[in-house]
Amino acid sequence: MKRFMQLHLLTSYPPSNLNRDDSGRPKTATMGGKLRGRISSQSLKRVWRTSELFKEQLAGHIGIRTKLMGKEIEKKLRDKGVDEKTTRDQAEKIVNKFGKLKKDSSQLEQLAHFSPDEQQTIDSLVDEIVAGNKVDDKKLGGILQEKHKAVDIAMFGRMLAETPKFNTEAAVQVAHAISPHTIELEDDFFTAVDDLNKHEEDAGAGHLGETEFIASLFYLYICIDLKQLLDNLQGDIDLTNKSLATLIECTATLSPTGKQNSFASRARASYIRCEVGNQQPRNLSVAFLKPVTGKDLLTVAIKELEDEVYRQDQAYGACADRTAVMNVTSGKGTLVDIINCAMSAKV
Repeated sequence: MKRFMQLHLLTSYPPSNLNRDDSGRPKTATMGGKLRGRISSQSLKRVWRTSELFKEQLAGHIGIRTKLMGKEIEKKLRDKGVDEKTTRDQAEKIVNKFGKLKKDSSQLEQLAHFSPDEQQTIDSLVDEIVAGNKVDDKKLGGILQEKHKAVDIAMFGRMLAETPKFNTEAAVQVAHAISPHTIELEDDFFTAVDDLNKHEEDAGAGHLGETEFIASLFYLYICIDLKQLLDNLQGDIDLTNKSLATLIECTATLSPTGKQNSFASRARASYIRCEVGNQQPRNLSVAFLKPVTGKDLLTVAIKELEDEVYRQDQAYGACADRTAVMNVTSGKGTLVDIINCAMSAKV
């Protein structure tokens, strides 16, 4: 079994504001002394794990990340006629297993990721409470589960500060996507017209607004520890392979949702490079330390990326045992080829 699978993607977006900072501007970073566009890894991972594609392909193996599980438990108990005191006490006891609670509340202080198996156990405890049975410490002790098959937790990890025994080491590492070229933030000044304003008294717009955007190519790097993923999924080879195929399709076809109604900036990857092997992984963003320039940024970026692969292979020896490339601009390769390359790891 090969240990690592790496993905390198180039995706071009038209004017967009996919991932905003606290002021509403597109996120940026400085690399090589130049301003670049950026999409945070947190934004990308949320798009993938909450997508319809993820839900359809991996049904029954997706968890819920929330602070509000206690509120959900309270609602279920109230709806089934349990008195207020019992509802509050029991909800707090159940959820407290996943972390500290806010004062006088069943709401957690920090987000916790609940696996499907843990959710089922909670539902069973709710049924027992409704039936009038006492939920003792022994039953409560079985809520948290060290072994489960929640794909999102297996991929992206889980940290429970109060009960580290039940933490899960992430098998998928996702870099912040970065533009290979420099960017300039641009302003979109817009107006909205009042449909009932006949301009008899006021000919002005009904609303004025301004939003910032960029048009950018993005390089994204992902590293997957195949052994860790298989271990996290309890040795289930079929589920591991299905998870890999689903993740690859998500990375290639799904876009962050920021300002999509304003810009319709959905895009698919134009270039994907899949590498499988036991060699130490490496991010290839160094290919873009000097920003790419020219009228055809995508073609130039692809060349720089492939040249960097060649240079590193020359210096270190082959950095992967098996490689597949999908290049939409040249008509080379398909998404199926990329997925098949990942499957060659024989997890």
